[in-house]
Amino acid sequence: MTDYPRPSAFPMGARFTDGIWTQALSGLDATRGRPALFLDRDGVVVEEAHYLHEPEKVRLTPRAAETVKAANARGLPVILVTNQAGVGYGYFGWDDFVAVQTRILDDLAEGGAHVDGVFACPFHSKGQGVYAHPDHPARKPNPGMLELARDVMGVDLARSWIVGDRALDMEAGRNGGLEGGVHVLTGHGSRDGERDAALAVAADGFAIHAAANLGEALDLIPLLK
Repeated sequence: MTDYPRPSAFPMGARFTDGIWTQALSGLDATRGRPALFLDRDGVVVEEAHYLHEPEKVRLTPRAAETVKAANARGLPVILVTNQAGVGYGYFGWDDFVAVQTRILDDLAEGGAHVDGVFACPFHSKGQGVYAHPDHPARKPNPGMLELARDVMGVDLARSWIVGDRALDMEAGRNGGLEGGVHVLTGHGSRDGERDAALAVAADGFAIHAAANLGEALDLIPLLK
């Protein structure tokens, strides 16, 4: 068994699954059999900060808490799925990740919102040591984190949606068999060609909508109407 780096203490509901941060914050009775709202973290829920690892730099994007709260009110599990190459590169560690996550959850709570699960993949083709992997199945655009959320939390992927600022977020949703995705212009979403690349991921059975930010996505996701 590989000995992966660990935080000094795991927060509630957190563990590793083959090196993937796996955190279920709600019981199975609140998630099993339900469609989920999957959210990329950096650039979607919080403003993009280069390899975010300092809690004081956390800033929620416009109406992020409102959108999460709307999903909460409808009984939809809200699940963060985030590539964390900064951990894989050794730029920061899991204690820094935990500190940032704690701040994000606290800020959402101030807006009356909560997330039900958090999944983070540190693996990267340029990762260091145990995190070096040419194409890890959990790193978006691969669907491994979505599938892990299904296995751990029992969510229904076929009726779920994802919101992201990158085409790779949309690809992960399509590869995971989700119903659709929303591409936002926050974070990397406004980079040249990113919106066009994201919209091009649409396919039969996988719809993609365009929004300015997570708050605007609230009006575009059928699950939230």
